[in-house]
Amino acid sequence: MQKYLQDATSGFLVFLIALPLCLGISIASGFPPVAGVLTAIVGGVIASHLGSAPLTIKGPAAGLIVIALGAVNELGGGDMVVGYKRAIAVGVVAAVIQILFALGRAGRFASIMPPAVVHGMLAAIGVIIIAKQVPVMLGIIGAHGEPIEMLVHIPNYLMEENPEVMAIGVISVLILALMPRIKALKAVPAPLIVLLVAVPWAVFFQFGVDHDYTLGTHHYHLGPKLLVALPGNLLDAVTFPDFSQITSFTSIKYILMFALVGTVESLLSVMAVDAMDPEKRASDLDRDLLVTGVGNLIAASIGGLPMISEIVRSKANIDAGATSRWSNFFHGVFLLVFVALLPGLLKMIPLAALAAMLVVTGVRLASPKEFQHQWHIGRDQFALFFTTFAVTLATDLLIGVGVGLLLKLALHAWRAGGLGHLFRTPARIERHGDTLDVEVDGVLAFTNLLRLQSALQAAMVDGVKAVRIDLSKARLVDHTAQERLEGAANEWKDVTLELVGLDRLQPVSDHPRALRRSAA
Repeated sequence: MQKYLQDATSGFLVFLIALPLCLGISIASGFPPVAGVLTAIVGGVIASHLGSAPLTIKGPAAGLIVIALGAVNELGGGDMVVGYKRAIAVGVVAAVIQILFALGRAGRFASIMPPAVVHGMLAAIGVIIIAKQVPVMLGIIGAHGEPIEMLVHIPNYLMEENPEVMAIGVISVLILALMPRIKALKAVPAPLIVLLVAVPWAVFFQFGVDHDYTLGTHHYHLGPKLLVALPGNLLDAVTFPDFSQITSFTSIKYILMFALVGTVESLLSVMAVDAMDPEKRASDLDRDLLVTGVGNLIAASIGGLPMISEIVRSKANIDAGATSRWSNFFHGVFLLVFVALLPGLLKMIPLAALAAMLVVTGVRLASPKEFQHQWHIGRDQFALFFTTFAVTLATDLLIGVGVGLLLKLALHAWRAGGLGHLFRTPARIERHGDTLDVEVDGVLAFTNLLRLQSALQAAMVDGVKAVRIDLSKARLVDHTAQERLEGAANEWKDVTLELVGLDRLQPVSDHPRALRRSAA
């Protein structure tokens, strides 16, 4: 009973964080506000009992906003309602592809995605979110354009701001930025405080009624368009997909982006949460991907946003003391009950407050510290990170990630003396007593890491207590391989990992996991 009570408490705290974020992510994605809540309800109530990773929280994520909004705009041709219905059709097909990925045991491939490429993609998403949400935070309705164009226009938006709306946005940002730094307030969900401030503010200034006000010599408008719009009840929110354009080039493009980016981001979140799990439980990535695919199939079929295992809410779940997947279930139940019984309260939330939450999320994704961190790891990692970031910002996610991966392959092929070296079996494994001795001869990189991981898994039988990997004869050991090996070791129960011979290789920077190559 104590376990369920603890998970219910964790689920309630996550619900307080998830509710405003689900609404904000939905609006930023061009979906109806309730679409993200539908996804989180499905992710909590249904996915939690299909065998998902134990401590992850399933729901919509800021990382997919750019894809969802692009799908709505391009598929709708200017009609957001039509675009939304065609976008959820894309979500249905992408979910089926995720299910096929899981059945084909493709979950492990996400684990070898180069971190620099992934973080470059997320940083670009962060900048795009900032560009799109700053006007909303300032009370400017209808601002649109390409991300770089909107970034350039931010000074103009500041000159056109609606003061009473901007006040909500600025205060919300200050609350979200400062509260986590105050030790006594860390346990209080900052998004909840934002709502406790923003909703009374909107009521006092009568946001719910169309009217004008004057400040100085300027006239400004307030009205319901600045508040969250919700249907009268949850059943009215159910929307069915429009498959009329599902075979078009645009639909296929977004199907691939939803399936690939959603899969990678979700599985990387699962691995990150596993590393934070106090019990060090290793999730079955293929099983979790299958659950995510089934959850997406259900959510998209009724009008929901794409679902992933979300890292921020999952970390909050662990910090709140969650012990099992019941916490995800309870978070879904609380969302269902709140939205079903109190939709009128949600209609009082100002869009500026939700936009402020997303701007803070964008700043965290594209933090200057992330750029500094990549530079510290090595110039090669920074080149991958910045190239992915810049190309994604200028084009789209699929092209950005593709260019980042091609650049990494080219750099490795140049250093290794040819592309063929990157795909050869990297090691020989022998068992001596309770120790597995692994000798790497050649290249150990993201391209052949799965072979080593599979070989280790097969050799990891009863009685093995240590794995010793000798890298002294390696020609090249990249950052991804070092990160993933150490991450895997953290999940091994009663088995230690020792990397030897790294000191004989030349690092490209002073970072402990910088790419290393032979001096010869």
